[in-house]
Amino acid sequence: MSSRGSTPALLALALGYFTLGTTSLAVVGLSAPMGDGLDVAPARIGLQVTVFALTFAIAAPLAPMALGRMGRKQVLLLGMALLTAGSVAAALAPNYAFLTGARVVAALGAAIFGPASSAAGSLIVPEERRQQALAVVFGGMTAASVLGVPLASFLGDVLGWRQALIGVAVLSGVALVGVAVLMPGLDPGPRPTPAAYRGVLATPGALPTVGTTLLFMAAQFTVYGIAGAYVADRFDASSGYVTATLLAFGIVGVLGNGFASRATRAIGTTRTVSLTVAGVAVAFAALLVAPDAAIGGLLLFALWAFFSQLYQAPQQARLVALLPEQRGLLLALNASALYLGMSLGSFIGSTGLPAWGSGILPATGLGLLLFAGATHYLSVRKAETAPRPVPVSS
Repeated sequence: MSSRGSTPALLALALGYFTLGTTSLAVVGLSAPMGDGLDVAPARIGLQVTVFALTFAIAAPLAPMALGRMGRKQVLLLGMALLTAGSVAAALAPNYAFLTGARVVAALGAAIFGPASSAAGSLIVPEERRQQALAVVFGGMTAASVLGVPLASFLGDVLGWRQALIGVAVLSGVALVGVAVLMPGLDPGPRPTPAAYRGVLATPGALPTVGTTLLFMAAQFTVYGIAGAYVADRFDASSGYVTATLLAFGIVGVLGNGFASRATRAIGTTRTVSLTVAGVAVAFAALLVAPDAAIGGLLLFALWAFFSQLYQAPQQARLVALLPEQRGLLLALNASALYLGMSLGSFIGSTGLPAWGSGILPATGLGLLLFAGATHYLSVRKAETAPRPVPVSS
């Protein structure tokens, strides 16, 4: 496919990732109205991020094995269909247990769609455009934090949380149609097996690279998983200021995602990942000592967002470069680690905020970032010094 011809397909994948990200994170900005509507504490709504993320983390590496005989486009459509159905069910949930089941269905769809969309995006462009294509596709996730989460928060305040989630479901349906119309058919590739996964993980640098993603996301979601409650408590912010802070996070995050390609061309993928881990660590350290003024929280969230969104495209490009012929498996494992990190971080945040208070909470994230930096260094050393084994295929 030509560069020009691939652009609509990449945008369709990006819209799918946008709905994926909005579905997974909308409850961050809707915790208060959802808690009132379902008669549970807002912190328990925060655990719905954990439910979604943990389901995704388990399902993402299993989906390629279960669906290995399906064409890549059919896999994408199945994932979007489940994501849409789960979103509709969540909007209609009569109680907390039903909401949890709906989130599991949506997360299964996301686990099918997410890694497959990254792999498909890297396959429909020439190799020299791979980094840019991955940035476009995952840019949908970044845009979800710009428009999806703050917009869901705003609509939840104005119209109600059910209407906000219905809006997300409608957008998922639009993305489903876009993928159906714009994506070309792609061969399924070799069907993965447990032996193939073992071979992939034996590739020098693969396991610590995936581990870096897990720790990096866990660190951030100790705060972001309960961002609305954190900002309100830590900076004594009104609901309007909470929405503004989340919007600033998203807008600056898009700038960071757009800057990632330039940074990668200038300093390479490895150093770009090093830069993003260090930048987020600086932001978390500043959150520990910042004054209580709400404007300070907004500015620090913006700083955090810029460095945070430099991460995914270069890290995915590093994984594809490790084993291009098994990119689907590596990207599935990385996506699993991403959401497992979100699950772990959200659980820490949801339980830590009432137990420890908002003032000390970023210290936990800062500790996890130090471990992320160590595993990133290990991934670089292993990839540079160890011989690469022949990957196992089915």
